[in-house]
Amino acid sequence: MSKPLIVVTGAGGQLGWEIQQLHTQYQQQFDFLFVDKDELDLSQPQSIPSFFEKHQPRYFVNCGAYTAVDKAETEQALVYAINAESVGVIATACAAINCLLITISTDYVFNGNGTAPYKTNQPAEPINYYGYSKWLGEQMAVKNNPNTIIIRTSWVYSTHANNFVKTMLRLMKEREELKVVSDQVGSPTYAADLAKAIVHVIEQKQAGNIHTGTYHYSNSGVISWYEFADTIKNIANLACKVLPIPTTDYPTPAKRPAYSVMDTQDIVRDFGVSIPAWKDSLEKMMAAL
Repeated sequence: MSKPLIVVTGAGGQLGWEIQQLHTQYQQQFDFLFVDKDELDLSQPQSIPSFFEKHQPRYFVNCGAYTAVDKAETEQALVYAINAESVGVIATACAAINCLLITISTDYVFNGNGTAPYKTNQPAEPINYYGYSKWLGEQMAVKNNPNTIIIRTSWVYSTHANNFVKTMLRLMKEREELKVVSDQVGSPTYAADLAKAIVHVIEQKQAGNIHTGTYHYSNSGVISWYEFADTIKNIANLACKVLPIPTTDYPTPAKRPAYSVMDTQDIVRDFGVSIPAWKDSLEKMMAAL
């Protein structure tokens, strides 16, 4: 009997790449197909149905996304196609063949005015177009396929591709002083931890776990971008001075939520996922670098 096929989009991104790094551990249970925009272009939603006809996956993990938050403000048509419309088409295609869809979303669906960790059922109110497009994608996914799991995550970093940790390390080696925003707080997510959690959820579903719906996943603990940068500096033992600044001193085309901490207890309760502390994971990632 053939093994269930897991398709993963965004193979070149941080999360898709991390799933690829660990997939060999699960090859006795599952077949994997990793695709990037060359094999499945999410900016062309009309190309999606034929992909499903050809491959017939049992699980579809959508890590592919338009993630350039500032550029998203001016490239809205492209962002909408990739983050919203394509997710809806994927969900419809999944529903037709009884395929479970796991699609990745973001803390940016919230307005950032919160003072306690956001629960999965709190109303979304995105304050930038990237967050709005991801929220539309969530809605389309659930409407077109009730058998969907949405996983919102935040502040993702990895040894692969561009991210905050790698940018900080590069700049700290180049400069004597670095200014980092201190009034935006959240929880970092090591993509390798989230990758493990996703495959664990699929194993649970394969074993008969009936849960679906919206979940939050980030590493545990709450910090500002400044504290994140300062910790990176200390772990790497660099001399660069890291200075805290307010958001008002660092204007960007897209507004950022001031508070984007998410409550992760649902995914722990429903799937038994483990969530490492942010600093432990950061140390692990930097050692791997």
